[in-house]
Amino acid sequence: MDSNIIYKYFPDLTGEQKQQIDALEGLYSDWNSKINVISRKDMDCFYVHHVLHSLAIAKFMKEFLPAIPKDICIMDVGCGGGFPGIPMAILYPKAKFLLVDSIGKKVKVAQAVADAVGLKNVTTLHARAEEVKLKEHIHKDKADLIISRAVTSLANFIPWVKGRYTEGILYLKGGNLEEEIAEAIKKCRMRPSQIFQKDISDWFSEEYFQEKKVLLIK
Repeated sequence: MDSNIIYKYFPDLTGEQKQQIDALEGLYSDWNSKINVISRKDMDCFYVHHVLHSLAIAKFMKEFLPAIPKDICIMDVGCGGGFPGIPMAILYPKAKFLLVDSIGKKVKVAQAVADAVGLKNVTTLHARAEEVKLKEHIHKDKADLIISRAVTSLANFIPWVKGRYTEGILYLKGGNLEEEIAEAIKKCRMRPSQIFQKDISDWFSEEYFQEKKVLLIK
């Protein structure tokens, strides 16, 4: 499936944004032949499984966080080869993105892709999330938002980024999350009202999204 699936759900993109999105599959295919950043079978469904999935965060922000300014600072924790950070950086050119991963070769791919499509709003960092000194990279003590895609369980993830954001965490996850959310609430001493989940299938009709969700953790 080609990049037109993105324009079906995001019809207002500029010509430059469309060029950037169109370029992604070729860039990732090339890098994937050298460094395995995306599973081979997933490359066949690249725009749905990776780009559109990442942009579910944008749909969530538009619906539930409309007051957040366009020039916010967003940290993508466990970015791998650049998801969800790079598609989000294309969609939000005025925002600053810091993409962080503990695996150096994946960070190298994310930076190379960002450079190749001309993203001036992306910085990448090879580090563990809990070691990042945000002020050195975004000139602020805290990011506005943390974004991530199913890096680990919520109970593990939330402590990694504690005290590092002002607005919340937007986390992409799949499956039945009730037990995982309950564990996070208990271990991280949170209230149930601090975790809100939204079905991605409410925005995207593809079967791939049937059990996938965006979580907002406040």
